[in-house]
Amino acid sequence: MLQWCQYLLDSYAHWVKHELIPREGTPFDQAENLFNSAFVVVSHVIQDDPILNYGNQAALNLWEMNWRQFTKTPSRLTAESVNRLERSRMLSQAKEQGYISDYHGVRISYTGKRFFVDQATIWNIHKPDGNVLGQGATFSTWRFL
Repeated sequence: MLQWCQYLLDSYAHWVKHELIPREGTPFDQAENLFNSAFVVVSHVIQDDPILNYGNQAALNLWEMNWRQFTKTPSRLTAESVNRLERSRMLSQAKEQGYISDYHGVRISYTGKRFFVDQATIWNIHKPDGNVLGQGATFSTWRFL
């Protein structure tokens, strides 16, 4: 997970041209700071039906899941079925462009609470050699519907 957090942070800085969190201390310190950030950070790996592989504490709280539940959840299930096509288009756009920074949409928690996400950034997560591993998302603005 430490290596994944480094890829996530390095890729965000690459695409967005600023750091997601202050890059102070060891990789462990940075992973701990990322996990405890007040804003949401999530990611999934690239595969046919991506499974969430990271969610910081803010994400776990928002989606009302523990780490084990969250990291077994198909990414598509973070949106209701009526919103999945729009979500898929957004992920494709981010994949083609490297990132997008103005995403908004409705998501749903594990217990069925609907919430509106605004001004989310979605970016490709890659290794230093450019090999794309997955996609990350972050946002600090949401409201329950």
